[in-house]
Amino acid sequence: MKHERKEALMRIIVAIVTGIILGVWKALIQILIIVNWLIAIFRAKRNKRIAEFCEIWNTQFYVFLKYMTFVTNKRPFPFSRLTPNMTKFRK
Repeated sequence: MKHERKEALMRIIVAIVTGIILGVWKALIQILIIVNWLIAIFRAKRNKRIAEFCEIWNTQFYVFLKYMTFVTNKRPFPFSRLTPNMTKFRK
């Protein structure tokens, strides 16, 4: 019981630290979305590396939400290692 209370309080720190990191990362992702969209229009092919980098953010955000909604006690990045991508990139 005390462990759950401690873990619940830890979520406040995790929310602040991880929230800031994911927020800054999200701004970069939004720029990369536009870049990849322009690449797709002018080269008729998306940039796979940009898309894969964006997928890492998607996965980390999902892990963060699972932790913050008490679905899991596995802490998100930077309190644990980056979780591998949830999906494999498809052509």
